[in-house]
Amino acid sequence: MDYRYDTQLLIEGSGLDEDEINDYFEKNFKGDCLLAVGDDELIKIHYHTNEPWKVLEYCATLGEIFDIVVEDMDRQARGLKG
Repeated sequence: MDYRYDTQLLIEGSGLDEDEINDYFEKNFKGDCLLAVGDDELIKIHYHTNEPWKVLEYCATLGEIFDIVVEDMDRQARGLKG
């Protein structure tokens, strides 16, 4: 498993651009399974990374973040609570 943390959240704001967000992730973060979908007021993020705090910091600059879930997929794979 290359990336340990399954990071999911919603961003609420104005003028949000899923293409710009996708580009930023690809250029600035290490991870995979990126999903950034929505419209200009609400974007859902799903991303596997070893540095979820960086994702949260960036997303917080775009708008209000909520419904934040960070799950440890390594622990889950070992049958532990993530």
